[in-house]
Amino acid sequence: MILGLETSCDETAAALVTDEGEVRSSVVASQADLHARYGGVVPEVASRRHLELVSPVIRETLEQGGATLDDVGAVGVTQGPGLIGALLVGLTAAKALAWSRGLPLVPVDHLHGHVASLFLAPDPVEPPFLCLLASGGHTLLLDVESHASFRRLGTTLDDAAGEAFDKGARLLGLGYPGGPEIDLLAGEGDPEAYRFPVARVPGLDFSFSGLKTALLYAVRDLSPEELEARRADLAASYQRAIVRALVDRVRAAAEQAGRERIAVVGGVAANSELRAQLADAALAPLAYCTDNAAMIASAARYGEALSPPSYLALDAYASRA
Repeated sequence: MILGLETSCDETAAALVTDEGEVRSSVVASQADLHARYGGVVPEVASRRHLELVSPVIRETLEQGGATLDDVGAVGVTQGPGLIGALLVGLTAAKALAWSRGLPLVPVDHLHGHVASLFLAPDPVEPPFLCLLASGGHTLLLDVESHASFRRLGTTLDDAAGEAFDKGARLLGLGYPGGPEIDLLAGEGDPEAYRFPVARVPGLDFSFSGLKTALLYAVRDLSPEELEARRADLAASYQRAIVRALVDRVRAAAEQAGRERIAVVGGVAANSELRAQLADAALAPLAYCTDNAAMIASAARYGEALSPPSYLALDAYASRA
């Protein structure tokens, strides 16, 4: 089996996945409650919490999978992109485990991990397909040509979709993380109450900064009492604008790339309206939309396995650039 580790942001995660893509166990320790008081992830706090959690999470993963380290044939770990301090915790733990057992190590790009969540059993999606990757840190349109490669067709010019949800939730006085909060409140509102703009930028890129500003102005124009009365309508209309931008672009990209099948991955893939609007798409399982290690182990099945001691000099990276 492959032992996967993920610590790119504020989830400490480990998983055991077989070569066939069967998830034997997947454990995620979230820090959402810890960072909620700050309204977002504090990198130094996240790194220190990863240090506390990584060993217990690995032990629990092995226990749930009914396995020991003797059953592990390789270690897969997120190398980047992400918060550099957080990444280094997972990468160092992976190096130590692999080196102590004489195992190969597979460094995994976090974005490839999200795509590889679609390759897990029992219903793996076979390439080629057009993939929308929408999360708190990334919004990308990817032409997935094989299990191990993809071509970027579009990205965001400013905020990621998940970031737009978080900032919108803050403007509406909702909690963190903002995506689930807006999704829940939007169910009580009218998505046609406000006509928020959807940026039309050249090519297949996205832009959400203007939408965020439009929400800011709408909130400023309301008294506290009016805001309380219209909060659900604002949430529903704001969500509708984000989803409309994502759906329009992903369908245009699929047509341009000549792909009949569309897939959606990343934390925003858990949004109920997006899933409804793209009901014909291959959607990442809800358990593997947000950051997890099962997707990292899945990607490791198709990555380059490094033999010891070559991986000891491996470093993390904060961005693909």
